[in-house]
Amino acid sequence: MKVLIVNKFYYNRGGDCVCSINLERMLRENGFDTAVFSMQYKENIPTGYSDLFAKEVEFSGGLGNRLKAACRIFGGESVKKSFAKVLERFRPDVVHFNNIHSYISPVVVEMAKKYGAKTVWTLHDYKLICPSYSCLHNKSICEKCVGGSKFNVVKSRCMKGGLPGSILAYLEAGYWNRDRLQKSTDVFVCPSRFMAGMMIKDGFDPLKLKVICNFVPKSMVENLEIRKERKPYYLYVGRLSKEKGVETLLSAAKKLPYELKIAGGGPLFESLKSTYASDKIEFLGHLSPSEVKRYVAEAKFTVMPSECYDNNPLSVIESLCLGTPVVGAKIGGIPELVTPDCGYLFRSGDCDSLGRTIETAWETPFDYEGISGKAIGQFSENRYLGEILGLYKNN
Repeated sequence: MKVLIVNKFYYNRGGDCVCSINLERMLRENGFDTAVFSMQYKENIPTGYSDLFAKEVEFSGGLGNRLKAACRIFGGESVKKSFAKVLERFRPDVVHFNNIHSYISPVVVEMAKKYGAKTVWTLHDYKLICPSYSCLHNKSICEKCVGGSKFNVVKSRCMKGGLPGSILAYLEAGYWNRDRLQKSTDVFVCPSRFMAGMMIKDGFDPLKLKVICNFVPKSMVENLEIRKERKPYYLYVGRLSKEKGVETLLSAAKKLPYELKIAGGGPLFESLKSTYASDKIEFLGHLSPSEVKRYVAEAKFTVMPSECYDNNPLSVIESLCLGTPVVGAKIGGIPELVTPDCGYLFRSGDCDSLGRTIETAWETPFDYEGISGKAIGQFSENRYLGEILGLYKNN
């Protein structure tokens, strides 16, 4: 079976890229013939098809750049020519799409369907039901467009807080509407039941949806030794931005006697560090994957304080596989991952609820080995491979 993986970037830029890279490697290592299609970008991992990647476009800079980028949204000739060459050279049986809006565009799904390949699309965000991707307005939860008029993105100026971008997002949503996307996609993979529910709420056909949770690469859990004794700190790993709930976490943490470590960067890094850094709260900045793994493996627990609809966060899955329990916000797909035997849930955005839950977690004698063993089975490559092959082969 020949499988073509499509994602708008092909380096460790975000969760969608990590999933795409791991998917291609897993399929290749299991004997599948694989290829990749993406947008040309200097940080991309080189592949045998890099010469056929779509030309790079940017939504910043001069008017010329912006016009080229706008054309790409609706399926410009450049990306169509590039993708046609990949289809001709590789001749895939299956095309597995990931994040493709804007920098590539869903035109490639239609092309793959017309070519005769099986079309599978994993949803890493809410772009198909929310023109601004995140179901957020002014960094607060918003579902006005879900099952409603997509013109709400213009009314509320959701796309980066501006009118031009919001108008473009509205036009894009109309052009690549639900009926058109469903017609060319055989199956949408939803990494969480929550995501599937949101798709159904927007009117997508439940028969087109399949819930398959993300996986961790086997290299992460091979020869893993779970630490039974943990160091006296708890940990946040992720982007430092409002919707991630980091400030709510820090507000709770400053009232508690325990040590918190914050790993990651983002737009709020400097302001949060200047306000909250103390002998109890340490800002580690951006860490390498190996450093993140070490800090997670040594922590008493990690915290996922999201105030947005996180779909199927890899940081939660990876923490559990390392045997580290999770204190998670009761929002989005997080409650599907954090169960009573591996952590606690709290009310998203509620500082007092989070503080009380941290206190409870600190005093809980967790079974670290048990957490790891269950998670490794639940989120393994083999489990994912079996489920995804069922989609690839199903006629």
